[in-house]
Amino acid sequence: MAAAGGEGGAEVAEDGGAGSALSAAPGRSQVFSTVVDTFLEKLVAAGSYQRFVNCYRCFYKLQPQLTRSIYDQFISQLQASIKEEIQEVKNEGNLETLFSSLDKIVEEAKDREEPAWRPSGIPEEDVRSTLVPYLLKHRSYLRQLLRDKEEENRKVAESVLMGRERIAELQQLIQARQQAWQVKTDQTKQSSHPSGAQWDLE
Repeated sequence: MAAAGGEGGAEVAEDGGAGSALSAAPGRSQVFSTVVDTFLEKLVAAGSYQRFVNCYRCFYKLQPQLTRSIYDQFISQLQASIKEEIQEVKNEGNLETLFSSLDKIVEEAKDREEPAWRPSGIPEEDVRSTLVPYLLKHRSYLRQLLRDKEEENRKVAESVLMGRERIAELQQLIQARQQAWQVKTDQTKQSSHPSGAQWDLE
């Protein structure tokens, strides 16, 4: 039985260790709240009741209970006011959403095999390492765009040239038909003139 109890205690210890491991990695929102609470605790410690009494010693000697009540109300209102202002800052900056996004990014980055980017400490190299890939990619895009435009212009030029050739063919066809019509007209006139000429000779 003692052994079983020992094993059960070991399991509880392991579970407790797992739980402590999970609680050891709180979200950024929780960390922020903890920092705020710690700040308020230090603020209260800095403005302790003893220091408050030292500042208002004469009043404390006359009304010690009232002095304590005033101090408690002052600290309570101070903490509430600070928390309210911090909450307004969180709401205006949408910090809760940003904290959640950062937690998600960090969680997704755990599965990445390649190392995360870190600044080298030399701004020029950091800017170059960031801008050069973007500029190269943009240059490739512009070159592809230029090739597409050149191909489009080539097709347009071919279409214009084919149109001009078609127009020239139509003009030649029209001229040929005009000439053929003119020849027929002349032949018709010549076929009617010989009989008239014979009458003139008689």
